[in-house]
Amino acid sequence: MQTPYRWLRLHDRAPALAYGADYNPEQWPRSTWDEDVRAMQAAGVTIVSLAIFSWARLEPAEGEYDLGWLDEVMDLLHAGGIAVDLATATASPPPWLTAKHPEILPVDAHGATIWPGGRQHWRPTSPVFREHALRLVRTMATRYGDHPALAAWHISNELGCHNVYDYSDDAAAAFRTWLIERYGDLDALNAAWGTAFWSQHYSDWAQILPPRQAATHPNPTQQLDFKRFSSDALKDYLRAERDVLRELTPQIPATTNFMVMGEQKPMDYADWAAEVDFVANDHYVQRGPRAQDELSFSANLTGHIAGGRPWFLMEHSTSAVNWQPINVAKKPGELARDSLTHVAHGADAVCFFQWRQSRAGAEKYHSAMLPHAGTDSEVYRSVVRLGETLRQLAPVAGTAQTPARAAILFDWTSWWASEQDSHPTDRLRYRQEALDWYSAFLDLGVRADVVPAGTDLTGYELVVAPVLHVVPAALGERLEAYVSGGGHLVTTYFSGIVDEHDHVWLGGYPGPLRDLLGIRIEEFAPLADDERAELDNGLTGTVWTDGITVTGPDVEVLASYKGGTPAITRRTVGPGSAAYVSTRLGPDGLAPVLRDLLSRAGVPSELPAELRGRVELAVRGDFHFLINRTAEPVELAGLPGEVLHGHPDLLEPRGVTVLRRPS
Repeated sequence: MQTPYRWLRLHDRAPALAYGADYNPEQWPRSTWDEDVRAMQAAGVTIVSLAIFSWARLEPAEGEYDLGWLDEVMDLLHAGGIAVDLATATASPPPWLTAKHPEILPVDAHGATIWPGGRQHWRPTSPVFREHALRLVRTMATRYGDHPALAAWHISNELGCHNVYDYSDDAAAAFRTWLIERYGDLDALNAAWGTAFWSQHYSDWAQILPPRQAATHPNPTQQLDFKRFSSDALKDYLRAERDVLRELTPQIPATTNFMVMGEQKPMDYADWAAEVDFVANDHYVQRGPRAQDELSFSANLTGHIAGGRPWFLMEHSTSAVNWQPINVAKKPGELARDSLTHVAHGADAVCFFQWRQSRAGAEKYHSAMLPHAGTDSEVYRSVVRLGETLRQLAPVAGTAQTPARAAILFDWTSWWASEQDSHPTDRLRYRQEALDWYSAFLDLGVRADVVPAGTDLTGYELVVAPVLHVVPAALGERLEAYVSGGGHLVTTYFSGIVDEHDHVWLGGYPGPLRDLLGIRIEEFAPLADDERAELDNGLTGTVWTDGITVTGPDVEVLASYKGGTPAITRRTVGPGSAAYVSTRLGPDGLAPVLRDLLSRAGVPSELPAELRGRVELAVRGDFHFLINRTAEPVELAGLPGEVLHGHPDLLEPRGVTVLRRPS
């Protein structure tokens, strides 16, 4: 059941965009705390996340609590007008717990123990860890549930960031229980897993293990189910903490910070969203030639995981991070542009990791709102300016995202399954293909929503489903109904290949989409790293090609390989259509293909021609966000609307202009 939406409990304050950071006062002497609050007030900070990694300080020995310092910090923040997103503090167990109970430590696929010394060194399925963690949750809820500073509960932190895949005996027992609930009996499991292959038939549940290190490729359906189980195991742990909080503090909303970004694929956040009162996300810029596109893509997807309702940007960085091979400081304007791009896609809270940059520890070179250089620094001055901007944008708070006319379908199961081992190529990257299509939309100046696979597609005129590898029968029927109803579907190579058990659909590829697309493929033709596939329209493909035979009526070949085999096809189905792109073209190659498909579907850009490609448009109700994708100024030519932020006639390099344009 979907959790009713409940936002931050900010008491009697007028609707506004919340602003702040993780705050770790325990890293600093008491004398800095008052300075922190004064500097927060000057920057416009309205909320901080507190006690995220404080378990060892809060419970220095088993059953012995030291909460006085946290009482003081909570009171100090409340007196300063700053609300608290209070963590349950369970993200990393203290040394006394792992020393007494080493059986809570995760085990990797090779059987090696993951030792303390970092963070998140606990098994999601450990009953011993859960007992100790929930006792702390109960203590925190009892102590602070009625504190006037408390705006929300922050459950654990970045669940699964380092411990999602645990291969321990606890995990094995929980995996068997999960499989029994999923399949009911061993005959069903053996059929689903195809255990007739390689003599893997199971005659007792106790024989089943996680896919630990094996002599060769483990059973692919076992691997896929273990991915499902691992996401579900963390979700179950999330529920356990949440249920204690709801029992003791039903008036306080609870969330946890997702990580919709980059290659963070193990957690199915579309599935988790129903378990929290509001969605929160952490995002860090993935350095590369289209880093801003990835940020926008992730914010867009987060907003649609949240069902179009406002969400909380729990963490991002003011400047450089500390965990990439080379950690580059942000350029002028990027701090604000990155933040406002998240707001443009539905964030009603903008927070950073962290408030004060650490002097010691593994993240001391990670940027913060208050850097090592102190308040007399460009980073802090930028932080203050952003606080003022967010105050100006207060009317945006609470508004829903305005649906686009096009969408990109994002499917966690296809992501997991399409990149498993023993496939035609290991060069395929599911998320990158989806991001390439998103970049092509941006290059054409066309808004597109990034939506989970279970989303109702009604209302979208064109839907791109890249590498939709896993197509259960019900999903195939949904897509057929979408096209029959007048929708325009675009899919790509390695789509429609397997069912929910990772069993190949027989009769030729792309399985249940074959008749809809009007094509048939007998064999895949992946490309070597140094191979290129030349198309007759001047484009070049990489990674993959297909030998396509046109089988259906009303199929038009939009482009062919130089040898004459179809490369891009489109079948007209009544008022709708179904198109297929059989190679990776990258964003530059996809742009002309997408332009043609959008034109045929009747989906135009909402931007003037001179802004397309240089400016991203995002819309929340009456509010239009114009985001400069370039490092050069862009003339806006006097677009109509009241200016809430920025300049009406000019977008500064990496700048953002926000217009109110009542419909």
